[in-house]
Amino acid sequence: MPEVIDRFRSSTWGWLRGTLVGWLTLLLCLVGVGLLIILVQRIRNLDMTYELTEDRLILRKGIFVKSVDEIELYRVKDVRMDFTLINQWAGIGTISIDSSDETTREGALVMPHIDRAAERREELRRLVDAARQKRRVRELDVASDLL
Repeated sequence: MPEVIDRFRSSTWGWLRGTLVGWLTLLLCLVGVGLLIILVQRIRNLDMTYELTEDRLILRKGIFVKSVDEIELYRVKDVRMDFTLINQWAGIGTISIDSSDETTREGALVMPHIDRAAERREELRRLVDAARQKRRVRELDVASDLL
């Protein structure tokens, strides 16, 4: 089994300090309602864990009923990072992955509220490059503008 290079999930603390909704939730904690919102967000963040190896991104989903899905890194087409001003201040971001894998057939895999998102994105890009070189695979985009 390949060694896990990085294991991460969406950050509840990052969500609290890095989004406007998180700040409003903290204000609601003063009246007691915010604690329930934090608990719900924490459970949602526990639902998905991402593991990065040198060949794959492994998605472990579920708390009671679990599923495991993998994206082969050589199939990754694009890695995107989005963040707001508040996200930058909190050190979190949203990483989106587009690939030719069945996992992303319906749309990009979106990993929200990730701590150290810029570092993780760069590490992912480096590993994608290494996986392509190892397998001697090139990404080829074909577009047809003939209409």
